[in-house]
Amino acid sequence: MTSSAPTLAVRVLRMPKRMRGRGIVITSMVILAVVTLTAILAPWVAPYDPDAVDFTAFYAAPSPAHWLGTDSLGRDLLSRIIWGGRTALLGPLLVVVFSTVLGILLGLVAGWRGGWIDAVLGRVFDVLFAFPSLLIAMMAVALFGKGLVAPVIAMSISYAPFVARLTRSLVAAERTRPYVAAYRVQGFGGAWIALRRVLPNIAPIVGAQSTLNFGYVLAELAGLSFLGLGVQAPTADWGAMINEAQSGIAAGQFLPAIAPAIVVVLVVVAVNIVGEDLSDRIGGEIPA
Repeated sequence: MTSSAPTLAVRVLRMPKRMRGRGIVITSMVILAVVTLTAILAPWVAPYDPDAVDFTAFYAAPSPAHWLGTDSLGRDLLSRIIWGGRTALLGPLLVVVFSTVLGILLGLVAGWRGGWIDAVLGRVFDVLFAFPSLLIAMMAVALFGKGLVAPVIAMSISYAPFVARLTRSLVAAERTRPYVAAYRVQGFGGAWIALRRVLPNIAPIVGAQSTLNFGYVLAELAGLSFLGLGVQAPTADWGAMINEAQSGIAAGQFLPAIAPAIVVVLVVVAVNIVGEDLSDRIGGEIPA
């Protein structure tokens, strides 16, 4: 008597660990690609206007007309999630770009020059590390008002030390390598060597760290919007959608809060998986 074919779960468990890991990474990439493309193409792929109110469809259940149902104002949840991806992804992208550029510049100066410049910048980094980025963002909102601009600027400054400290340690290590001494002997200036030769060598590792930062920033900005300090209504945003759905939870309407929360979790986890994979491919664990 022949045994039955193994189930899908058994076949997956029998796969080599490396193959299972690659499958998770590819799945994460697909999730990020789908979310990003739908956000970019929101005017064409969203079935409804995200701000369109339908007084006859309050808290409508999922149906062919509304795949994820509607919220307390009858607005289509799927459309708002798609449009909300624009602000939810734009904020972290700006923070990562600004913090990476600023952090690389500061870390390059500290690691290349050393001495008192490195000591002063190191103390500045330590001071910024003492304050959580979300707290700095809340202070910026208190000073400059609610919205996306103030938190983005504040969190860019808050995340820059992470990039700067990593860059500084990498540059300090690269500075002692033989190829740097060879360029010095040939008469090349320090700035040219640092920008044209050292920086390209460390850029992949810094890029992997910035990818991980994207997930952290996305979660924190979503939390800020949930607190009502970030993106303001009626603009669609995942964190703001969860905030708006709180009143419906008491009435048993969980989907308006659960749907955007699941999207946030999926994107953050996917970004972290891709970022860890990048760091492994570059050469192991990202140095502290």
